[in-house]
Amino acid sequence: MPRRVDHDERRRQIADALVRTAARRGLHATGMREVAAEAGVSLRLVQYYFGTKEELLLGGMQYLAVQFGERAMARIRQSRQGGGPAIPRDVLSAILTQALPADDERRTFTLLSTAYLALSLTDPALAISPLVRNSNAVSDVLAAQLRAAQADGDMPADLNPDLEAVSLMTMSAGLGTSVLAGHSSLEQAQAVIDYHLRRLFPHVGQHDSGRP
Repeated sequence: MPRRVDHDERRRQIADALVRTAARRGLHATGMREVAAEAGVSLRLVQYYFGTKEELLLGGMQYLAVQFGERAMARIRQSRQGGGPAIPRDVLSAILTQALPADDERRTFTLLSTAYLALSLTDPALAISPLVRNSNAVSDVLAAQLRAAQADGDMPADLNPDLEAVSLMTMSAGLGTSVLAGHSSLEQAQAVIDYHLRRLFPHVGQHDSGRP
């Protein structure tokens, strides 16, 4: 019998090849031929799964977003105390800290996400809406955690969870870019995150500090 093809796995293989290639060459200089060579597949196969270069670039960004979420969830699991659920403060810390380019994977995420955003501003073919939805989903998680903390009395009642979530997301993205550009150190970026978490949770202990 012919071997059954796992199409989702093949798409991930190609998207991962895009990420590796773009991290070396730059997103603007990465084409379908380079990705095919990196993945060890034919150009025709790349075109089969991603019809255009724009679709390939978007697929790579969505792949990065999934990896971001998986790493954040792993960090949240590590923060749990005594096997119980993670407290809202530690969930926020895990998500915000994950956006700092503290290792190769996170540096690649910040570099390519920033590059894709810049390209999309001048190229209408580079649809940004799926990435906006991913960002909104993360913001919704932050807001839900803030509301839960507020209900438990761990966050001041006069703060707006939705606005605070947007503020934290914007701050996190800016910090990642600042570290990447050399304007801030990782330690400074982590200190900014910790500062805002202390403001939001003045009476909650800190479990995940100092580990960018």
